[in-house]
Amino acid sequence: MEQQKAAWLRAWELTTPPAAHWLQRLADLYHPDIAWHGPHPINSQRGVAAVLAKVWQPLLTACPDLERRDDIVIAGEFKEGDWVAACGHFCGLFHRDWLGIPATGMTLNIRFGEFSRMSAGRVVECYTIFDLLDVMRQAGTWPDLPLSPGIAERWPGPATRDGVSFAPIDVAASKQSLQLVEAMIAGLMRYDQKSLESMQQELYWSPSFMWYGPAGIGTARGMQNYREVHQRPFLAAFPDRVGGNHKCRIAERQYVASTGWPSIGATHRARFLGQAATNKQITMRVMDFWRREGDLLAENWVFIDLPDLLLQFGKTVPLIGP
Repeated sequence: MEQQKAAWLRAWELTTPPAAHWLQRLADLYHPDIAWHGPHPINSQRGVAAVLAKVWQPLLTACPDLERRDDIVIAGEFKEGDWVAACGHFCGLFHRDWLGIPATGMTLNIRFGEFSRMSAGRVVECYTIFDLLDVMRQAGTWPDLPLSPGIAERWPGPATRDGVSFAPIDVAASKQSLQLVEAMIAGLMRYDQKSLESMQQELYWSPSFMWYGPAGIGTARGMQNYREVHQRPFLAAFPDRVGGNHKCRIAERQYVASTGWPSIGATHRARFLGQAATNKQITMRVMDFWRREGDLLAENWVFIDLPDLLLQFGKTVPLIGP
């Protein structure tokens, strides 16, 4: 597993401008028949030529000086597959329109989460979420949605500044981190659809934990603020939500990462993101990255493909399109 992570890190470490350098490095990193899955409207692409043409060439045209900055990179095994999970930001000057979002000529920070299944040093399967609503916020083209109840600004990396490590994997610490996250998730599943206290989340989170949510939801600090910004409106809208269909859940040191495609199924029973209840069955593409501090969780970076969720409500996000 450590060899797979090293191969992944080498490839991205050398991915710098110009665009031709990017594309060649990615062509070398990706398996020729890679299955790539991304946010709406990019969605799924198959084969390295399609991924380069549909995902990366448009982004590199929009931001020719694009730079990748990883805040967290961890590796592990899930269901007999070797995975590398990462999150951070792409940054560059926004020179040309991207996915219908108008260029500003100013600096753009695109937060991303990414899970890559590796084989023989190449990515054979990849799941990625770009926070496209946040790109629209930075471009001054926020759609007709409510403003984020939490702070929507750029996310910081881990407070401990150790999200990317080249050291050998600490198996015991990784196991402790994974067990804590899985206990916390089990608590979430005990929700009685009446009281937030029924989940006993105080057992798993530090008093001043940071919860970083996507644009449309925003960032919260501590249990009370988190409940008001996200948990209360989310559970009111989706009281019967269930998780599953996990593509990856891994831990390394004090970090854990998990994704499903989709990872949540629910019924839309109350207003969410300004959209009235549809009573439709919906799914969510979600990614989580957690940092453990001692016996509690201190930070959580959360990616949700909100344009895809809104489309299921019958709401098309302007510019991004159907």
